[in-house]
Amino acid sequence: MTSAAVMSAYAFRLIAGGYVWRLPIKGLDYATVAWRFQEKEALAFANYDKVPVLTDGDTVVTDSFEIMRYLDRAYPEAPVLGEGVSLQRVMFFKQLVERSITPALFKIVVLDLLEAIHPDDRAYFRKTREARFGATLEAVSNPEQGRQQLKQALVPVSAQLKESLFLDGETPSGADYLLFGSMMWAYTVSTEPLVEESDPVAAWFARMLEVHDAVAGKAMTIRDL
Repeated sequence: MTSAAVMSAYAFRLIAGGYVWRLPIKGLDYATVAWRFQEKEALAFANYDKVPVLTDGDTVVTDSFEIMRYLDRAYPEAPVLGEGVSLQRVMFFKQLVERSITPALFKIVVLDLLEAIHPDDRAYFRKTREARFGATLEAVSNPEQGRQQLKQALVPVSAQLKESLFLDGETPSGADYLLFGSMMWAYTVSTEPLVEESDPVAAWFARMLEVHDAVAGKAMTIRDL
């Protein structure tokens, strides 16, 4: 259940998987097309084998965070990362998301993710991920442990969200998109509960689903299949 988004405004073409939700919309029009793990030929033009990949005219940008930085530089009307001290702070938060939050989410949803992707891609997914983790997907899967690890990693996030609607204040920005990218990825492939309903993160996630005319809230998830 992997997809690609093609953003038509400014001649953007964005081929993306779950981390597309990291990317700020910035008021752009977009459409979606199907994409699968083994369709590497779709990425040959970028000399890269992972998504997301963005093209803007003759410019090709890979990696979700680098795409965020590119969008800030190329279309600076509504920057989400900033530069200097602001950039360093959001890069620190990126480390928290990628090293603590995303691994916890993977433990929660990995077997649901396996079932959600195209049947022809499941053997590839299993082989590549088991090689990465040095264990079977069944051994990696531990939803309860994953939720406990996630809860612990989100302690400072929950505290911040008691004080403001979004991590970056009254409107979402870089830190919000980084966290939402991982949590939305898990949400799209699994019905497993991620956080307790009383956790401020749950209310924040619901707000993130509604931003930009609810583009994320209207996205297809496993619940629609």
